[in-house]
Amino acid sequence: MRTGGVMYKHDLIIVGAGLAGMRAAVEAVKAGVDVAVISKVHPLRSHSCAAQGGINAAINPKDSWESHAYDTVKGSDFIGDEDAIELMCQEAPNSVLEMDRMGTPFSRLEDGLIAQRPFGAASFDRTCYAADRTGQVLLHTLWEQLVKAGVRVYEECQILKISNVDGRIAGVVAYDIKKGEVFGVQAKVTLLCTGGYGRVFLTSTNATASTGDGMALAYRAGASLCDMEFVQFHPTGLRYSGILVTEGARGEGGYLINKDGDRFMTKYAPNKLELASRDVVSRAEQTEILEGRGVDGAIFLDLRHLGAQKINERLPQVRQLARDLEGVDPVYTPIPVRPTAHYSMGGIRTNKYGETILPGLWAAGESACVSVHGANRLGGNSLLDTIVFGYIAGRELGAKLGSMEMPTLPASEVQAVKDNIAQLVDRPNKGVRPASIRERLGESMNAYVSVFRHPDNIQKAADLIPTLRQDLTTMHLDDKSKVFNVDLLRAMEMQNLVDLAETIIAGAINRTESRGAHSRVDFPERDDENWRKHTITKWDNDAQTTAFSYEAVRTVGKDAYKLAVRSY
Repeated sequence: MRTGGVMYKHDLIIVGAGLAGMRAAVEAVKAGVDVAVISKVHPLRSHSCAAQGGINAAINPKDSWESHAYDTVKGSDFIGDEDAIELMCQEAPNSVLEMDRMGTPFSRLEDGLIAQRPFGAASFDRTCYAADRTGQVLLHTLWEQLVKAGVRVYEECQILKISNVDGRIAGVVAYDIKKGEVFGVQAKVTLLCTGGYGRVFLTSTNATASTGDGMALAYRAGASLCDMEFVQFHPTGLRYSGILVTEGARGEGGYLINKDGDRFMTKYAPNKLELASRDVVSRAEQTEILEGRGVDGAIFLDLRHLGAQKINERLPQVRQLARDLEGVDPVYTPIPVRPTAHYSMGGIRTNKYGETILPGLWAAGESACVSVHGANRLGGNSLLDTIVFGYIAGRELGAKLGSMEMPTLPASEVQAVKDNIAQLVDRPNKGVRPASIRERLGESMNAYVSVFRHPDNIQKAADLIPTLRQDLTTMHLDDKSKVFNVDLLRAMEMQNLVDLAETIIAGAINRTESRGAHSRVDFPERDDENWRKHTITKWDNDAQTTAFSYEAVRTVGKDAYKLAVRSY
């Protein structure tokens, strides 16, 4: 429904059309809710399609959700919230089987059952997969359901503001990339499913659209961010492009070697080897590289022993990417890989249903911190997170929205965004370009806030932030056009990236321990007495600075989850 020329109205507006957003929309619309989805790309180009390896679920009678939950608690380095982890693992089998019923073309065993492969840090082979295109087939399946349900989609529209009116979220202000128009969307609830912020780093497995827009705008609107210092580096990003090579390659039997041909994981994780948790494998790789046993900043993933038939059946995309982007055919030559920024364990703080501290604002998927991943996410749990918590948010909102009142989104909110865009477009070409700011930020994060974190280096990254903030005030655009102005979009994303980088850096400085993906060289041990707690970050609008507090990990009191040394 359109009102006032530049204002739309829906009961529920979902920002982001990846797996979490589409799963929530499909569920909410069942309750008769007026749902709309806003996406900065066409839904089938959402970054969920880049997830390759699989989705975890205890669907085998010999497996159990309890085992899955323990693996996840341990993998989180005992900082994941246990009630949320149990909920996710309990819901996993039904969620995966429901996707199967919708028509997801999972790989199958000879008896017709869904095939499952081993994944890192798992005690059972519970990762369901569709060759090495699992995210893509899940996304296409949900898109069919979205079209079938007639959900309104505002595609190629980027949100530029989350409107907080007297402490309640009233909707969003968005920019139609195709038309160059700014418009408002008024809603009872805004559900953010906007994914991660991998482009804070210069090299990332993430798409260029992964700039953390939802996290950053929610932060500015008054929501809390949680555990932003925990950034996952995937062990196998391609050497030059950073594009992902799925953990499924190691699950199928691939192994890592250094320049001398040594299978070095025997030193670092003698039991699980290449299928230890991702943080363990990434640190092992980085150690080999730093000690001179890599080549051009990379080590090698060897699949040659798998043979062409298995690679073509189970890992066809990996073979194609290696040939196209590295010039090697994994049937004959090991693939050069290195740890690459991949996933945010942190995000917008929510309860286990998706609610934030701000009335009218919910979040799900990678943009949220429930927290089911803690300090280190297990492979196969990211797709599960999106499907389960997208479903739960949609179900909960479907039940609650009928009794909620529609807030008012003032026209002045839309006008303010229009004015900001006009000011930026009209600015003389005398300052810095958005690409320059992005490059300096990305290089700094790559160099100083990576797999291993030294206090002096983290401080160098912190010292750069004020300079970048000053540059944002003089940033100019070469492109002054109205439609498909990518220069403008990148400029608007830069504010988000700088804000999020500051929260990552500050959290990394404050957390004086090593836990999961956060590895401080000056504090190499995990400190449960002082640091088994979540970092909560809020923007103090009055002081124009970041404010920190801490929150206890939610535990359920089970002996099975007692603190232990995390070894593989």
